Amino acid sequence: MSQTEHKNINKIVSISAAVLALILLLLYMQGGFVSKVSPGLSPQPGDANAQKSNTAVVEKKQVDDILSWPGTVKSRTVANIAPKMTARIIEIKVHAGDKVKKGDVIARLDERDVKAQENAALAALSGANAQANRAKADEQRIQSLYSKDAATRENFDAVVARAKEAQASANQAASSVTEIRSHLADSLLLAPFDGVIVKRLKEPGDMGLPGVPVATVQIPEELRLEADVPSTCAGRYSTGMDVTVRIDTLGLTTRAQIDEISPEIDPQTRTQLIKIALPAIEGLQPGYFGWLEQACDRHEALLIPSSSVEHIGQLEVVKVLSEGQEHMRHIRTAKTFGDRIEVISGLHAGEIVTTHPQQAQ
Repeated sequence: MSQTEHKNINKIVSISAAVLALILLLLYMQGGFVSKVSPGLSPQPGDANAQKSNTAVVEKKQVDDILSWPGTVKSRTVANIAPKMTARIIEIKVHAGDKVKKGDVIARLDERDVKAQENAALAALSGANAQANRAKADEQRIQSLYSKDAATRENFDAVVARAKEAQASANQAASSVTEIRSHLADSLLLAPFDGVIVKRLKEPGDMGLPGVPVATVQIPEELRLEADVPSTCAGRYSTGMDVTVRIDTLGLTTRAQIDEISPEIDPQTRTQLIKIALPAIEGLQPGYFGWLEQACDRHEALLIPSSSVEHIGQLEVVKVLSEGQEHMRHIRTAKTFGDRIEVISGLHAGEIVTTHPQQAQ
């Protein structure tokens, strides 16, 4: 026999085996082998107790549509540490992950310009105080002379006016010194509360600008899941409502309460921001990804016990009891609801399917 003939024979044998396997599978699904079972090895049609304990009725019920909205774990208390003046950053004392106490120095700005302004203001204040003292002395002398009719009213009024003007200039100079010294205090950026540095956004030598953060600090214990929910579903939520939160990184699902609902709807995504206060969870950190799970609507579903479903390869099948006989039927399933599963094709309400208690345990 030639090699070509041998390959053809092998090909024919393979095709025949595949066809035979398909025929056997179809016969099995149609209950073709049910009558082959030896008598006494399965419940008889007249055995009511056996049927009751191993069958279930296909039920039609209203079920919740549980949807999941992605969110991010964030701290409730976050502060961006930014300068109040324009100055070069001389030193940054923290890195991401560092713990800080309230009042700790985060960064130090170049204070030389402010120091020069302070010195100039102090000199101006000294001169203004000297002028005010001389004017005050002149006022006292003219008042003594005026009381003795040794000075005219015109001279008296002029001296008093100069004294008031000099004192006003001294007060203004003192205010300038106070203001400049407050700027001097602003050259130190301090932690506003006990927390953890999560971002370091600048480096020494960079220019510090008003309102531009140098670092970000937050309290890691007070965490929330923030999720954008479509406005069509957000209306079903309320502050204080219990919801389900899933954190895949930690492999856990927990109950939590809605802490805040933004009244504003994003015009582009048509979503509302919902913030959920999380309970104390070991290992949970800001930045983790999570899910807000909650029912948004309801629909009518056909439900059977999950233990009724058998898997043959990629196929899902059940045994339907009809007139005392079991028939294999191909079905398609969807979501599970506890120990029951939704059937989307292959069954009708009121039909009876057999269950498998050993799988339900």
